[in-house]
Amino acid sequence: MTVLQPRYLHERSQLELTLKLIAVEARTHTIKRCTGLSDDRIRKIYSRYFKSTTAATVRRRRGKSPRQVAYFVKNPDHQMQATTLYYLFVSSGLLSSDAAGTIIQNWQTPDIEYGHRALAAYDTYRRLYAAPLYNFEWAWALLQILGDALVLTDCNDCQLRYVHDRLGIDFHRCPGCELRLNVQRRPGVNRFV
Repeated sequence: MTVLQPRYLHERSQLELTLKLIAVEARTHTIKRCTGLSDDRIRKIYSRYFKSTTAATVRRRRGKSPRQVAYFVKNPDHQMQATTLYYLFVSSGLLSSDAAGTIIQNWQTPDIEYGHRALAAYDTYRRLYAAPLYNFEWAWALLQILGDALVLTDCNDCQLRYVHDRLGIDFHRCPGCELRLNVQRRPGVNRFV
């Protein structure tokens, strides 16, 4: 009996993805959705591989995954990094968009392949930014709400499509142009230039 036999490949893939998701501090519910493993099995894997050796570096986050839409668009830096994540999700095949800019989720339900692609996109994101604003759970939340609460909008200045709150006021200026021009058009800002 070897681990490389076809009947064990699925279980091995589940274990590999679980270990990677635990390493980026994904919540049990997120791991469960991607791997199909039970809550108890995920906790046992954490105890076996992480608890005794790297307890100080890998924490188990509790509670519900984050869902606040406003966090992704609260300032130009957050919005730019959310837009970067959107483009990374597109390049990994998790999302696509049509000519009108409508975001399309390419997977109906997450599976192992979906989890691996989401992790690859998130790893690239962490390499792009010296100080990433989003942990994996926030990136996962963004992936789930893109196309629903968050949509694409075209910038009038540079024609770049960027992530924007569907219900928020939009001045059609991307976060890059806002930073470049030093113009602030955010809720709570008293002046609009």
